[in-house]
Amino acid sequence: MGLQFPECTKAGTRPRGIEASKELQQAQTTRPESTQIQPQPGFCIKTNSSEGKVFINICHSPSIPPPADVTEEELLQMLEEDQAGFRIPMSLGEPHAELDAKGQGCTAYDVAVNSDFYRRMQNSDFLRELVITIAREGLEDKYNLQLNPEWRMMKNRPFMGSISQQNIRSEQRPRIQELGDLYTPAPGRAESGPEKPHLNLWLEAPDLLLAEVDLPKLDGALGLSLEIGENRLVMGGPQQLYHLDAYIPLQINSHESKAAFHRKRKQLMVAMP
Repeated sequence: MGLQFPECTKAGTRPRGIEASKELQQAQTTRPESTQIQPQPGFCIKTNSSEGKVFINICHSPSIPPPADVTEEELLQMLEEDQAGFRIPMSLGEPHAELDAKGQGCTAYDVAVNSDFYRRMQNSDFLRELVITIAREGLEDKYNLQLNPEWRMMKNRPFMGSISQQNIRSEQRPRIQELGDLYTPAPGRAESGPEKPHLNLWLEAPDLLLAEVDLPKLDGALGLSLEIGENRLVMGGPQQLYHLDAYIPLQINSHESKAAFHRKRKQLMVAMP
């Protein structure tokens, strides 16, 4: 599968940052290498589904890793350009039945983010709405729900019911391999030829492989080419500045792979199911 990058690769109708976050959130289930946390209450929003009232408790814990430290302007640009590089780690709790203020049955979910990021989010309507959107869509995917996109924040209730302990991954997944072990040069390529860029690969979820290719000599994606096969990633740079030919020790769904260029970090980011 070949991808061209006139500016950045579009990733469908919704921001790829949100899509990648949802794929990460779907992987937040109990694992042998998990640890229990007790999220702290934050705020509660009310919405509904076809089955009735739904409350989402936005909680926080220092044990959850924070997202990348970018400004709101940078984040907005990344989302507008469908960048794949920004993710908000979240832990999505199990549904629990509760009674609302009128004694009627309802369902509540606990969604936890990093505590420092939560404090930052408190002062930003933009970040708060982004987190709520990602949390809502993550719950929809994980539990096969259809939640009303309209919601209301509860003024005098920081959470609905009781906040249960959650299991989260105790440590970041190890990187698969450094580029030095994965790189396969093209036959006959001269030592003075195109530069071999640094590649980082890691699993963000059992079914999502992420790659970051450092391209410090580039200011944009113009002229970049990318070929993704079932187990291979080949990238060419403009004016033959860069060449990368990497074997991927996993089977890649090339048709669902997405790529985008991050101008500030000068990185090509690839999300490969």
